[in-house]
Amino acid sequence: MDLPALFGAIGHIFEPWTFFMLFIGTALGIVVGAIPGLSGAMLIALTLPLTFYMDPFDAVVLLIAMYVGAISGGLITATLMRMPGTPASVMTTLDGYPMARAGKPGRALGLGITASFVGGLVSWVVLLTITQPLSILATRFGPFEYFTLIMMAMVLIASVSEGSLVKGLISGLLGMLVSMPGVDPSSGMPRMTMGFYQLNGGLQLLPVLIGTFAVSQVIKDCMDRADMPERNKMNTSGILMSLSDLKRSAGNLLRSSFIGTWIGILPGIGASIGSVVAYTVAKNVSDRPEEFGHGSEEGIIASEAANNATVGGALIPLIAMGIPGSVIDAILIGALTIHSIQPGPTLFLTNNDIVWGMIAAALLANILMFILMTSTVKHIAGLIYLPKAFVLPVVMMFCVIGSYALNNTMFDVWVMLVFGVLGFLMEKARIPLGPFVIGFVLAPLGEEKLRSGLMMTGGDYSPILTRPFPLLFTVMAVILLVWPLIAERRRKSKAAK
Repeated sequence: MDLPALFGAIGHIFEPWTFFMLFIGTALGIVVGAIPGLSGAMLIALTLPLTFYMDPFDAVVLLIAMYVGAISGGLITATLMRMPGTPASVMTTLDGYPMARAGKPGRALGLGITASFVGGLVSWVVLLTITQPLSILATRFGPFEYFTLIMMAMVLIASVSEGSLVKGLISGLLGMLVSMPGVDPSSGMPRMTMGFYQLNGGLQLLPVLIGTFAVSQVIKDCMDRADMPERNKMNTSGILMSLSDLKRSAGNLLRSSFIGTWIGILPGIGASIGSVVAYTVAKNVSDRPEEFGHGSEEGIIASEAANNATVGGALIPLIAMGIPGSVIDAILIGALTIHSIQPGPTLFLTNNDIVWGMIAAALLANILMFILMTSTVKHIAGLIYLPKAFVLPVVMMFCVIGSYALNNTMFDVWVMLVFGVLGFLMEKARIPLGPFVIGFVLAPLGEEKLRSGLMMTGGDYSPILTRPFPLLFTVMAVILLVWPLIAERRRKSKAAK
C-alpha cells in the first residue's frame, strides 16, 4: 500500500479544476441515476468524447465520480416512484416505496443514502488493501492464465445474467463476433470487413457503447407511453440516521457491504445481483422477516449498502487484471484505452498516478455523494418528473455528437444507430446487454493471449490443463456453465414430485 501516492492523489483532486470534475461528475451521476430511463452506463458512454482532450487524471476522476453518483441516485426514484432509477435499485423499491407511502419518505431516503455511503467506504477499504497485491500476483500470469481467466469471466457473466443461461451465452458470443472485424492479429490481413474499408480498424468501442446503451434506451422510452406514476409527498424528516440507528444496523450494514464488495470483484456480475443477494441474506437472518416487502428498514439498508459496495469491488479486477467487473467498468477500460493507458497488472508500474487517482476518486466521490444527497435530495426529487419529450431529444443529440466526434465521420454515427436498434431488439427478446458489451471488450484480449500462448508452445493446448491457474480457471468455468443446468433440473424434479 503506497500511502504517499494515495495522499498525493487526494491532494491533486483538491486542486480547483480537478475538484470541479469530481463535483460535477458526482452531481450528474446522482441526477442521471435518479431519472428513470437514463443510466450510469449511458452517462459515461456519452461523456467519453468529452474526455478526449482532457488530462487523463481529470478524466478518470470525472468518470469514477459519475459511476459512484449514478449507482446511488437510483434509490430516489425507487423510493418515491417505485421505479428504480438504475437496475441496482430494484430491491430498494420493495421496502423504500411502502415506507414512503406510509408518510416517511425522508426516513426511507436517509436509510438508503447512509447505507450507500457505508457500503462505498467498506468496498473502498478492500479496494485499497488488495488491489496492488493482486496486481503483483497477476504479473506472473502467462498467456494461458489470461485466456482461461477471460473465458471464466465470460461464462460467469452469462450464468448470472438476467434471463436464461442460454440467452446470456448468446449475448456474450454475439459481442465476441462483433469484435472480430478488423485486422487479423496473426496474418495482418483484414477479416470480416464486408467490403467496408472503415472496418479495417475494427468497430470502435465508443459508437457501439453509445448505441447499445443510450440509443436503445431512447428507442425504448419513445415506445413506452406509460403515464408517470403517482407522486409521493416529499419531506426530509429523518434524512440523517442517528448513532443509535447506526449501532442497531451495524451488522446488516457491514454484512451487506462485504457481500456487495465480493460480488463486485467477480467479473461482470454487477450491482443488481449484489443487491439481490444481500437483501435475501438480510431477510433470512432477520428477526422480522415478515416486514420485508412492506417497508422494512433492514431491506433498504441491505439493498443500498450492497449495490454501492459493488462499485469499489468491481474496480479491483479492472485495475489489477484489466478485467471489467461490470458493464460500466468495460466502458472505463475504453476510456483508459483512449488515453493510451493499458489496464492490467502493469498499471501500477506504467501509470501509478492514474491508479491512485482512481482509488482516491472512489473515496472522495462517496463522501461528496453523501453530502450532496442529504442536502439536495428534495430538489433532485423534482427532476425525476421531467417529461420525456424534453429529455430524450437532448440525449439523442449528445449521442450523435459523441459518435461523430470520434473520427469526424458519419460512418460511426450509422454504427451507433445500428447498435441502438440491435440493443433495443435484444432487450425486447430479454437477451441481456451486459455479456454482449463485456464480450466485445474482452474477446480481442482473449484472442491475443490465446494466439500468443499457442505461438510459444508451437500450437500445443495442453498448458491449459497442465498449469495450475489455467486448470483452476477452466474447471471453474465448467462448473459455472453446468451448475445452472443442474439446479434447473433439480427444481423441475422437485416440482414434479
